[in-house]
Amino acid sequence: MTYPEAIQFLYGLRLFGAKFGLENTFQLAALAGNPHEKLRFIHVAGTNGKGSTCAMLESIYRAAGLRVGLFTSPHLVSFRERIQVNRQLISESDVVRLAVKLQPLLPQFSSDHHPTFFEFVTVMALKFFAEQACELVIWETGLGGRLDATNIVTPLASVITNIALDHQQWLGDTLGAIAAEKAGIIKPGVPVLTTTDHPEALAVIEKIAREKNAPLTLVAADVNPPQTTGVPAMVSRGTATLGLAGDHQKVNAALAWATVERLQPQLPVTAETIREGLASVNWPGRLQRIERPEGRVMLLDGAHNAAGARALRAALEKDFAGIRPLLIFGALADKKWLEICEILAPVAAKVFTVPVASERTAAAGDLAAAFRTANPQLEAVAAANLAAALSACQYESYIVVTGSLYLVGEALERLGWSPAGAGERGLNEWTAPKTWQ
Repeated sequence: MTYPEAIQFLYGLRLFGAKFGLENTFQLAALAGNPHEKLRFIHVAGTNGKGSTCAMLESIYRAAGLRVGLFTSPHLVSFRERIQVNRQLISESDVVRLAVKLQPLLPQFSSDHHPTFFEFVTVMALKFFAEQACELVIWETGLGGRLDATNIVTPLASVITNIALDHQQWLGDTLGAIAAEKAGIIKPGVPVLTTTDHPEALAVIEKIAREKNAPLTLVAADVNPPQTTGVPAMVSRGTATLGLAGDHQKVNAALAWATVERLQPQLPVTAETIREGLASVNWPGRLQRIERPEGRVMLLDGAHNAAGARALRAALEKDFAGIRPLLIFGALADKKWLEICEILAPVAAKVFTVPVASERTAAAGDLAAAFRTANPQLEAVAAANLAAALSACQYESYIVVTGSLYLVGEALERLGWSPAGAGERGLNEWTAPKTWQ
């Protein structure tokens, strides 16, 4: 098997869609020797900020000298981004080797219980991290938490970034319902930390933590956060230099810092090392600034829901006050793109809407119409694709590409800022289940 053949094999697993539940993953992991039992994890769930918080935790523990595995999704360009050790992408040869090793296990499953792409990749990552003798794995959920394939592990700590409306068709249409799915990663007696501050969502997390006797810490970025009724502990962190832009990253940094403090007995790390890790963290596609020739600036941000769009708008208004960017915007049709357009329309000088390279893309014409409705004075033009939009605005001094991580990934590849993925962005596509188990 060659690497392109391994990628095609993984593409084939997408035909099995997404069957939420843990039975398949437990069984496949057992057939692979239960590699997760040899590892230590920090499990991270939440609506926004999961990847950034994971990157911060990884950077801190790597700065402390540990060998750290990192499992995240989706990837921006290359499938190999999903599985990293000390921020080195898994090699093509290791992808091939693990695919060859695990593929013969699949016939032991019936056709109606065949492992999905994400279940297979989850076990592939576990196998690789065990082989690499990782001392800690930063482990991001895929979708939800309770029934997500990553939930077969028992971590040192369960981390929930926040709760906002996203993926309602699968996770529920209220913050309480979504919180119940995210809080499904909470394990008996395992400490849980969260930045969730919405009363409805927090009440659910608190209830589940209490039922499982899991010590709960609420983390706030404020210097003097308000006390929240019923929460056993409230932690606040002072300022630190962050490698990621945006005030919203301060909340993620506070969560990462509090998690490291909570785990000091098992994984001691000095405050100086924590600050070093936060200052050096790198996480592409999140307010990522790229300097173009002649001083032109391009900002890439994967804001794909209303909460992410509000964070992006706040960053634009604060960090680029008085400067209105040209926006290149694309979104998936199953996102609340009307609301996102309403949030971003007031801060844009002009908008090019584009289709996202995804089977689920929203039509560029519909996106342009939404921007014009939100701001009738705004010039919004539907472009044929990202390449056409980039060509049309190549001399603009300030460009923001946003609306979808898929679009950000395509931009990084086109701009030569990320290793070519040979069409691997399509592996992010999946077919959702008709019912939630």
